[in-house]
Amino acid sequence: MTDCLFCKIINKVVDSEIVYEDDICFAFKDINPRARVHILIVPRKHISTIADMEEGDEQIIGHLVKVAKEIAEKEKCKSYKLLFNVGREAGQIIFHIHLHLMGN
Repeated sequence: MTDCLFCKIINKVVDSEIVYEDDICFAFKDINPRARVHILIVPRKHISTIADMEEGDEQIIGHLVKVAKEIAEKEKCKSYKLLFNVGREAGQIIFHIHLHLMGN
C-alpha cells in the first residue's frame, strides 16, 4: 500500500523510533503515548483490519502477541495491556493492523 502510513514506516520512508523488527513484524514507539510504554507492533504484510484477515494470517497475529510479550519483558513492564482496534467506530485510525502494547 503506497498511501499507508505504517507501510511507509516499515519501509523506513517515514521516521519512527524502532523498538524491534524481524521478517514478520515491525515495532515502534507510539508518537502519542498513553502509557509509560506505548509501542505499536505491526505486521509487514498489509492487512487493513482484523476483520480482513485471510487464511494463515492467524500465525502473523500470534507472532505479534509473542513479540509484544518479549518487548514488555525487555521494557520491564510490571503489567501491560494489548489492544487491537477493529474498525473506525472502535477507534481504528490507521487501516493497517497494529497491536498496541501499553505498560507501566
